[in-house]
Amino acid sequence: MGVAGATGPVMDRDEVDRALARLGAEYEAIESSLLALQDHAGRRLLEGAELTGVTKDRWVAAEQAIALLWSYFDAYTAALRGARELRARRRWPSREDLAELTGVLRGESVTVAGGAAVAAALSPDPSSAPPITGPAKLSERFTLAALVSRMNDLYAHSLDMVVTADAVWSALPARIDLLAAELQRTRSLAHSVGVRPGEHPSGDDLESITHELAVLRAQVVTDPLAFWRPGLGSSAPGGGRPDTGRYDRAARALEDVRREIEAVLTVRQDAEQRLVRLRDVLSRADRTLTEARSARGEVLAKIAASEVPAVGGPPSALQERLALAADYRRHAQWHRLSPLLESLEREAEDELLRARESLTAVTAPLAVRAELRGRLDAYRAKVARHGMAEDPLLIERYDAARRMLWSAPCDLRVAEQAVLRYQQAAAELLVPRQSGPTDRTDHRDHRGRTP
Repeated sequence: MGVAGATGPVMDRDEVDRALARLGAEYEAIESSLLALQDHAGRRLLEGAELTGVTKDRWVAAEQAIALLWSYFDAYTAALRGARELRARRRWPSREDLAELTGVLRGESVTVAGGAAVAAALSPDPSSAPPITGPAKLSERFTLAALVSRMNDLYAHSLDMVVTADAVWSALPARIDLLAAELQRTRSLAHSVGVRPGEHPSGDDLESITHELAVLRAQVVTDPLAFWRPGLGSSAPGGGRPDTGRYDRAARALEDVRREIEAVLTVRQDAEQRLVRLRDVLSRADRTLTEARSARGEVLAKIAASEVPAVGGPPSALQERLALAADYRRHAQWHRLSPLLESLEREAEDELLRARESLTAVTAPLAVRAELRGRLDAYRAKVARHGMAEDPLLIERYDAARRMLWSAPCDLRVAEQAVLRYQQAAAELLVPRQSGPTDRTDHRDHRGRTP
């Protein structure tokens, strides 16, 4: 829609013709805009909707503004037609004709019913509406330029309201319906695995999301302008975007519930395998503890003067909870089975680790004895390779260490000292002292006497 030129002195013929051409172009632009507004899908939806809130208030004003627009347009049409008829009287208009045409084209020649109050009610920003001073007027006088300006304002605000409502209706209800369909599928899946309101937190969440989507859709349908976020610095009709904050929060909440349901479904699919693995882990822990208790008796019988830690029994609480998990599976209580299996798996692994650590601690003295035996035999083999196995001192010390290590109960501290003495004797033979080799045979003179 265009803006008419400013007023001025009496116009000549060329100025009149140019003004009429410009007004004719504005007429066509205005008519096209009004017809497009009349046929706009958003306007038709607003006419048939049961509106509430801010949308209802603004639509009441917008309907009055649209009706007023047509009244203004009719007055504008009549004024333009009168100006054209006046110009068409003579090919070369007289000065009186030109003065009359100037008055029509530039003066306040158009009288219409007062509509300032309608424009003020329609505008979300009263300062942008046509000013209202004094009491309400039954009619107003306009120049053609002022009338076009008034129509521009009314049209922009009316179109903004229609486009905004249409944008919200085009964006949110369809998305809400898709999310509601996804919600229904999730609810069906949740019921199949026992996730129901009052029995599982996710069931309560589904109920909350269902209620929120129903309320949200009803509010969007009846009051779309409440879900519009205007664009900063934009003056074009429909500048901004739909406010999807509540929808987005509901979608995220549904996604969280869906992941929880999928976790429960996974439990249903592999529950038997996980229960079998749990039984196996607990069985291995039990066997390990049994082995540790047996080893402790052996250690106490074979090793003397050694601190042997006590061995606890199998945890009965884990077995009871494992039986409860099997009961949940039999009764398809998947939502209860899921967290129970997760905690049981962690605790069963911890129990197996504890049993292994207990066995290691109990058998540590036997491991020390085995290490001492291996060390003693290794040094004996080394001495034999050097041809010194028959040395009397080595034989004596080897026999002493061996008796200690192969007797029961074995005193590990004494046995370790015996092994160290054998190592030292072997080292003295294998690594000669700096002062020379040492002869450990009996030293006798030529008369057979010991010096």
